[in-house]
Amino acid sequence: MSDNKVILNYDGNSYEYPIVESTIGDRGIDISKLRDQTGLITLDLGYKNTGATLSNITYLDGDLGELFYRGYPIEQIAEKSNFSEVMYLLLHGELPNATQFTQFENNIKNYNFVAEEMKKILDAFPRSAHPMGVLSTLTSALTAFNPRAVNVKSKEDLDHAAEMLIAKFAHLCAWTYRKTNGFPLNHGDNSLNYVENFYKMTFRKPYEEFEIDPVVVAALDKLLILHADHEQNCSTSTVRMVGSAHTGLFASISAGVSALWGPLHGGANQAVIEMLEMIEKDGGDVAKYVQKAKDKEDSFRLMGFGHRVYKNFDPRAKIIKKAADDILNKLGVHDKALDIAMQLERVALEDDYFVERKLYPNVDFYSGIIYRALGIPTEMFTVMFALGRLPGWISQWKEMRLHGDPIGRPRQVYQGAPKRDYVPMENR
Repeated sequence: MSDNKVILNYDGNSYEYPIVESTIGDRGIDISKLRDQTGLITLDLGYKNTGATLSNITYLDGDLGELFYRGYPIEQIAEKSNFSEVMYLLLHGELPNATQFTQFENNIKNYNFVAEEMKKILDAFPRSAHPMGVLSTLTSALTAFNPRAVNVKSKEDLDHAAEMLIAKFAHLCAWTYRKTNGFPLNHGDNSLNYVENFYKMTFRKPYEEFEIDPVVVAALDKLLILHADHEQNCSTSTVRMVGSAHTGLFASISAGVSALWGPLHGGANQAVIEMLEMIEKDGGDVAKYVQKAKDKEDSFRLMGFGHRVYKNFDPRAKIIKKAADDILNKLGVHDKALDIAMQLERVALEDDYFVERKLYPNVDFYSGIIYRALGIPTEMFTVMFALGRLPGWISQWKEMRLHGDPIGRPRQVYQGAPKRDYVPMENR
């Protein structure tokens, strides 16, 4: 707490509310006694100005374009770490030494399988089912095969649950992709690291030798790192809200998957590709759509440009742009939609209209390009996002439970009908 206070004068009385200090970024006003003292609540639609928790995990500054994991700038993390190391950092608060890292990887490999009965659940879905609906269901179903509740007072129990879910979630994502494509299901390969293992499980075709392409692995590794956590976004807040009822880890993560499914949240990179395909079908005239984007009277909006949080630039986009360029150069992909994407990128980086408004390509723009180049169906993009976001969700759930956060229970300002008496049907 700080010596600073906010004073509220209301109804002839004065009330003081302390300031909660931060390490960096927004400070908070502690209004936990506001309703008891005044009968008032705050109204903040969408919670844009409401701090729902105290957290030590991730910090972002939308104005400066900064993102830190446990205090480490994302630029350093993406350059020097791999996804497994980032998962350890988010879960445990510090970067691992060599022994800790090896033990962490080995613990995950111990759970590098999924019960055969899970295939029956997967088989029940038609191939037309949306992959995110499938993934959410399979994640929740893990509870049936691991019914013992996590003892949140036991570090060993928490670590065990996190490592188990990390291992099995990669299977569920890979199996969801293969179900969509009608491929037989693969199991894990413990000779590979986490990202390589997922890559092989997902993309190995029947009756063919599979070669690990280091350029593809590096791009996937970067994408997963960049999506690993992002403060109290919609899906993360959902995981914490569901978990605040002491709901189990698997069910809480399943709720996060469902929240991420929404087109306003995790579906943004899918929207980028759908926009590119629309422009392609209309003849591929990029200049026409740039003018439409500039026209305030036109409903068309360029997807993947600008960001609702980052008012300057998305620091993740600068990192992933190189990976996108590497993928396109390595694979030699000839795709009209991706050609349109590159034209739009040049416009956004050079055209005064976009530069002045800071409408730069964001991480969704480049991640969509990479997934498209890899041949991943657009409806699978959000599944890839979920795989990256998993360690953040688990870390946030773990922190919430260890802090003993109370059950989430937002208030409301009621504006419906006042109290009235019931009217019998014959009198209505």
